[in-house]
Amino acid sequence: MVRAIVTDIEGTTSAIDFVHNVLFPYAKERLPTFVRANGELAAVSQALADTAELSGLPADNHDALITQLLQWIAEDKKVTPLKSLQGLIWERGYREGDYQAHIYPDAAERLRQWHDQGLALYVYSSGSIYAQKLFFEFSLAGNLLPLFSGHFDTTTGPKQAPASYRAICNALGLPAEEILFLSDVVAELDAAAATGMQTIHVVRPQDGTLANPRQQHRKVASFREIDVDDL
Repeated sequence: MVRAIVTDIEGTTSAIDFVHNVLFPYAKERLPTFVRANGELAAVSQALADTAELSGLPADNHDALITQLLQWIAEDKKVTPLKSLQGLIWERGYREGDYQAHIYPDAAERLRQWHDQGLALYVYSSGSIYAQKLFFEFSLAGNLLPLFSGHFDTTTGPKQAPASYRAICNALGLPAEEILFLSDVVAELDAAAATGMQTIHVVRPQDGTLANPRQQHRKVASFREIDVDDL
C-alpha cells in the first residue's frame, strides 16, 4: 500500500522548457548584480563561502566567484550553492509577477486528489528546497505548496544514488515499499527501486522524454494514469 508519494519536478510535474528557457536565463542575467548588491545577506554570504570551498577560489574575491557560478550555469552543474542563489533570485521574479511556474494540469489535479485522500506528498528535485517551495507556491495552477509535507534536494544526496533514497525513507519513517517515486529520469528511478521504493516513469513526449523498452519501471504519459490503489 502506498502511503507517501515523492515526485521530481522538471519533466515530471512540469515542463523542462520552463526551467531552461525561463528560470535559468532569468537567474543568469541577474546573478552578478544580485551577488554584488546582496553579498552581506546571510544566505548569499553562505552560498559564496560554499562556492569558494568547492572551487578553491578566495572567499573574498566576489568577481572570481561570480565567474565560477556563471560557468556552473553554463555547464548545468547541480551545485548546491548555485541552486541556493538561483532560488533567491527566482523569488524576486515570482513575487514581482515576472512569471508563474509551469505545471501540467494532470499533475496539479492528481496532487490535489492524493492530498485529499490522505497521502503524504513530497518533492525531491535538484533545485534547492527554497526554489521548490517558490515553484509550487507561484504555479499556474495556484498555490500548491500546502499540499506537500516536505521537500528534499541535493543536500540529501545525488539523485542517482540509492543512498539518497534510503535517507528519504528514513526521514519519512516509512518502509521503502510504501513510498512511490515519480520521475522522468530512468537512472533516478533505478536508484529509488534499488532501495525497494515503488517507481513510475513519467514519459512526456512534449518534453523529449523517451520510453526505454529495456527498463522495467511502470510508464505513464500523465498523472491521470496513476492509480495508487492498484500499486
